[in-house]
Amino acid sequence: MMALETGIVWGADVVMLQEPCVEREGYNISHPGYRLIRGGRTMTAVRRDTHLEFSEVDKGGDGDVQEFDIRYPLGRKMRLVNVYDQLRQEGGVRSQGRPAQTARWSEIMEQEKISLGGDWNAHSDRWDPQCPPKRDANFLENLMDEYDLIDAMDGEETHSNTRNGETSGSLIDFFVTKASMAGRLETSTDLATTSDHAVVCAQLRWDEGEGAKVSRKITGWDIDGLKSKEEEENYTKAQKEWKDKSLKRPVLDEKSSGDELQREAEWI
Repeated sequence: MMALETGIVWGADVVMLQEPCVEREGYNISHPGYRLIRGGRTMTAVRRDTHLEFSEVDKGGDGDVQEFDIRYPLGRKMRLVNVYDQLRQEGGVRSQGRPAQTARWSEIMEQEKISLGGDWNAHSDRWDPQCPPKRDANFLENLMDEYDLIDAMDGEETHSNTRNGETSGSLIDFFVTKASMAGRLETSTDLATTSDHAVVCAQLRWDEGEGAKVSRKITGWDIDGLKSKEEEENYTKAQKEWKDKSLKRPVLDEKSSGDELQREAEWI
């Protein structure tokens, strides 16, 4: 999966997936660099050589919410939550009820140091300045209000949708975190994927004083200063060409056939 390869390149200890590829007869999903922990419509990949300790915590959500308590070598602890908030599917048809919203959120939010990320499928101008009509946002807005959460994004779109030949974007994939941790979390997005969703990268820094203001600007991954003007132009052109080509490819989901999976694997 491209997201896992991106994780290897970026040195990510954990990759959180929503609507991951579903294993079929004759197809086993694995990765040499990550241990895959499967939920329902979520899957969390933990780097095999990570120096962090991961403990999975079950707080409900019917597989659409995965919670992990993480311990760092120096003893610091935090909780990481992988969320896919979408209507349940029965027989390929969406029905009423979002399993993620049934999780025991009061227990999940007991941790002071906590970050929640995933595909919220919620539209609101609270996190998306270019928001289309507000939709399916009440649950997340109430959660943010009750537990003093803020979004850790900068309003950059993470989802593209093409209908009738016109492409529009929205921000529905993002991290929220307790206000006390917001200054420590830096995020970046990469739209050059074969999916209609961007890869959202988050980096948590512990080397700043409590309450200190930390720049949201990404510096650890920025190699632009090492690029020549020609290299930068070629990189930008390659990103655009990849995005243009990938938008024309079908989006794989649990209803995709084995032949479709094989064709897309060969194309990639």
